[in-house]
Amino acid sequence: MDFEMINLTVFDASEYLDSKEMIAEYLSQVLADGDTNELLEAMGNIAKAKGMAQIAKDTGLGRESLYKTFQPGAKPRFETVMKVLHSFGVKLEARA
Repeated sequence: MDFEMINLTVFDASEYLDSKEMIAEYLSQVLADGDTNELLEAMGNIAKAKGMAQIAKDTGLGRESLYKTFQPGAKPRFETVMKVLHSFGVKLEARA
């Protein structure tokens, strides 16, 4: 049996997060799933798209602490999450 090597490109969500609308839709989909680690990963992807240095500047948080915030299993403070979301130009909204 002859197998051919297939080169796959790694998907990088940060390459597509170029507007507030895309960021809001991405976060909405992730929040609908309710997985905290997935939310942290999504926030990390958005921060990467916007530039971690810029997010650090906008939030007043250090880059190193931001990287730790977006790691799976991290338990960031709600205040930190809100600062980061604000820096993305989005806000949380509850609906019935």
